Amino acid sequence: METTTPARAADPSGVPAPPRLGHSPALSSGAGRAVARIAAFAVCQAAMIAGLGLLITGPARNLWPLSAEDALNDAFERVRNDALTTASAIASGAGDTHTVVGVTVLCCLALLVVPPLPRWRAALFLALAVWLQSLVFLLITEAVDRTRPDVERLDASPPTSSYTSGHTGAATALYAGLAVLVLSRVRGRWGRVVAAFLLLIPLLVGLARLYRGMHHPSDVVAGLLNGALSLFVVGRAVLADDAWAARPPADAVDIAVAAAERRPGPSREAAVVIVNPTVTDTATRDRLRLVLAQRGHADVTFVETTERDTGGGQAADAVRGGAGLIVACGGDGTIRAVADALAGTGVTLAVVPCGTGNLLARNLGLPLDPADALAAALTGELRALDLGTISGDGIARTHFTAMSGAGLDAAVMGSTSDRAKSALGWPAYVLAGLGELRGPRMRLAVTLDGAPALHRTARMVLIANIGTVQGGTALVPGARPDDGLLDLALFDPRGAGGWLRAAGVLLRGSRPTGTGAGAHGGPVEFFTFRHAELTFTRPQPREVDGDPVAPGRRIIAEVRPGALTVLLPAGEK
Repeated sequence: METTTPARAADPSGVPAPPRLGHSPALSSGAGRAVARIAAFAVCQAAMIAGLGLLITGPARNLWPLSAEDALNDAFERVRNDALTTASAIASGAGDTHTVVGVTVLCCLALLVVPPLPRWRAALFLALAVWLQSLVFLLITEAVDRTRPDVERLDASPPTSSYTSGHTGAATALYAGLAVLVLSRVRGRWGRVVAAFLLLIPLLVGLARLYRGMHHPSDVVAGLLNGALSLFVVGRAVLADDAWAARPPADAVDIAVAAAERRPGPSREAAVVIVNPTVTDTATRDRLRLVLAQRGHADVTFVETTERDTGGGQAADAVRGGAGLIVACGGDGTIRAVADALAGTGVTLAVVPCGTGNLLARNLGLPLDPADALAAALTGELRALDLGTISGDGIARTHFTAMSGAGLDAAVMGSTSDRAKSALGWPAYVLAGLGELRGPRMRLAVTLDGAPALHRTARMVLIANIGTVQGGTALVPGARPDDGLLDLALFDPRGAGGWLRAAGVLLRGSRPTGTGAGAHGGPVEFFTFRHAELTFTRPQPREVDGDPVAPGRRIIAEVRPGALTVLLPAGEK
């Protein structure tokens, strides 16, 4: 029999489809293998627990400790009182079907929608573990017929066997699964405290089921075992590092890069990738290297930022070394530092979002996955973008790419801890902002392009090169990074009604006619300018592209039209 190799999918013209940038057969998905592994182990799990149940209800039923189970159930019945009955109802409810399903759905949604990134594996792990436990439970109740304890039962008896405890098994799969995710995500004492509390819940559920006369002790133990095995089976197939790949060799990325470099095509200029090591792991760097190799960049150097040099020095060294492409991989602070060094040089920048806010990347239409963002940029086109410059008392003249300001937003940036940003992503700023809403109003004078000074009060001042922030909110409607102008927004809401009117302006997503929300005295005013001077009556907190700077009384801002050359996805405007 002749053996043929399946052909690569081709388009209608017969030309083979190119591989997706950042991906390689050496790093291909093994999702099918993971599913087969779960199915195989689930069969063994069900057989083992069912066999244990048949042993308990058959040859071993008169052996100790099984022979003492009836006495233990009687003891629980004798110690009942109103307080314990109420507490047991609450504990038992934590393992109820509706509770488990509801908590599982909410937790999975949170894992998918709460930044910094959708945690698909974590959500899949939790959902599959709860589902597998339920499936095995139903199979076992069909195989093992066991009557419930001969005591007064405080709950209606479901039409299933007493073996195993479904409440205990479901609670184990859910809450112990959450404990696993907490321990993998939250470091330090608080992570252990939360995990210990979550692990205690299945034990309390099992104890409550015994107290309420719903199960024998061995039913509860089997429920704990069912939930724990479900977590082990699903976790080994979903969360393990090798779960989705067919165990590639240690140098799989090197093999993929070498294959990409051998592919016929023009050799491109040398590239330097500047990475913030606190937000860029090894796997991300490997994918970036593969994307660059697939686009013909064989000469690639990776350089890390440091606490003292956040990207500017590395970018300046790369320009002096003749690099034709600079890839900045980090948050808005890293991008700003690199852009500051590249301003006016004509050297091409590719923006790779790896931080918390990623405001510039969002406004440029880049994907938020680092490798996808780089691939989209390298297959895009060159664009000249504006930069803003900012200076003042205590601020050396520097460039910014997204937004700078004073007042409420700067106070929020300064009060948001790195730990909160790492754990919560950009919602950490929202939580910090709630504590700053009652900060004092500031008085300032604004001079725009040499016009007479405007005297205002405000809670927040934003100088914007881009307009949209997280969640798609147009905080400064109409601000664009390629219009040769900067935008000034003065926020001065008074009371709850003022905040609601300001929110209405932002939700409309378009700038009102005139100077802002109508005229002087409205909750929001907008202006455009090329050169601005802001003078405050008292020192104010200030920030540059999300990084707090020294408080002061003066800000000077100016636009540099087309100062930065950036690779952007084709068609982005």
